[in-house]
Amino acid sequence: MGTNLKELLNSGITELSPYEPGKPIEDLERELGLKDIVKIASNENPLGPSPLALKKIKDCLEDLHRYPDGNSFNLKRVLSDKFNLQENRLTIGNGSNDIIEFVSRCFLSSSDSAVFSQYAFAIYPLVIQALGAEGIVSPATNWSHDLEKMLSSIKSNTKIIFIANPNNPTGTFLPKEELLDFSSRVPENILVFLDQAYFDYSSYEEVDVTFQDIEEYPNLLISRTFSKAYGLAGLRVGFSYSSLEMADYLNRIRQPFNVNSLAQIAAETALSDQNHLLKSLKLNATEKQILYKEFDSLGFEYIPSLANFICFDCKGDADELFQSFLEEGIIVRSMRVYGMPNHLRITIGTKEENLKFINALRKLTNG
Repeated sequence: MGTNLKELLNSGITELSPYEPGKPIEDLERELGLKDIVKIASNENPLGPSPLALKKIKDCLEDLHRYPDGNSFNLKRVLSDKFNLQENRLTIGNGSNDIIEFVSRCFLSSSDSAVFSQYAFAIYPLVIQALGAEGIVSPATNWSHDLEKMLSSIKSNTKIIFIANPNNPTGTFLPKEELLDFSSRVPENILVFLDQAYFDYSSYEEVDVTFQDIEEYPNLLISRTFSKAYGLAGLRVGFSYSSLEMADYLNRIRQPFNVNSLAQIAAETALSDQNHLLKSLKLNATEKQILYKEFDSLGFEYIPSLANFICFDCKGDADELFQSFLEEGIIVRSMRVYGMPNHLRITIGTKEENLKFINALRKLTNG
């Protein structure tokens, strides 16, 4: 008789469902035999990585037999110089999801709880549940974090509060002063995890919380990623900045060589290419307004976004429209997993990609 693995499992794993990413282009090509597919499902930068970063990657291919720098020394130095940070307070991750894992593993056990908002990033409850901790879902208001309700959701065993700003999947944004006021009222023994995966987009249009604000709020940790505005989603590299003590704990459980050599080199170089970053942010801001106008003209309600995506109401169950977009060669993102069955989310793409989406939307909805 074989071993009953279920009896050996961490109790949090048994009821866990894997994260479902946006549908890959290759899957749709294989299933429907389509070509020239537009994927606007996973909030990727439609312009791709910095050309300087791509060149640097090619220059380093001959060194792939060497292990990467286990401490990401050069990347930390570049981050420190660019954002005026202390290198020993940085933690580098295999994407910012790695940082979420580090923090959760450091502080959560089956006797603890963590707070996150309704309509928040799906990874938060997955990680919390995997550790056997209690996930406390705080009700949202107008699709956004309700900070007062989050404060009232805190229990005596709460260790972490997760906040994504701008929020994924809704794109809603909390002003800097509100977030800092919230952080000042959170008990000092609770960590406020501020997920700024879309910071570059929000800071292009609004004033946002910066790394320097951590000096006044030591229970605040900020994570960012190179997967979005910097166009390096395929290489998986992110980082966090926190108190020195916090960074020390995170780096104790970080796996050696968790970020590969090409990811480190690409991130270092991408940080120096301000022109490519600004080009990406300008394209996003311009095309977003065009999409807003189209939604307005067709009578679709949408959630105003400070990220590189827009969530819109399909006027009913979105599954049929989602499938219809696939048949048109357009991959969008279903929001059913987020408890938003009437919504679809689209990444703001290039002018050509957005036009293809607009034409399909008109066709499919008789607009």
